[in-house]
Amino acid sequence: MTLDKSLKRRSGLVRSRNVLTRDERIKKLLDADRWAEGNSPFGLPKVRVYKLTVKKKKKPKEEEAAAATTPAPAEAPKAAKPPAK
Repeated sequence: MTLDKSLKRRSGLVRSRNVLTRDERIKKLLDADRWAEGNSPFGLPKVRVYKLTVKKKKKPKEEEAAAATTPAPAEAPKAAKPPAK
């Protein structure tokens, strides 16, 4: 039986995980020079998992610069408000 396309995940796991697989932990230890060949893959030391946060993008500088260089339209005189009763 096939899975409906609306139920499929497009990008897999999007959120950050707090548990790494054994292979991922060994790779992190190798990067930090805390792993030596011949060590047992059991009883590995803890490895910190950093959570990444994505900030919202600001407007491109080109748009801001274009808005600053174009002259502002002349303001029309404001109509006087009628006196309050």
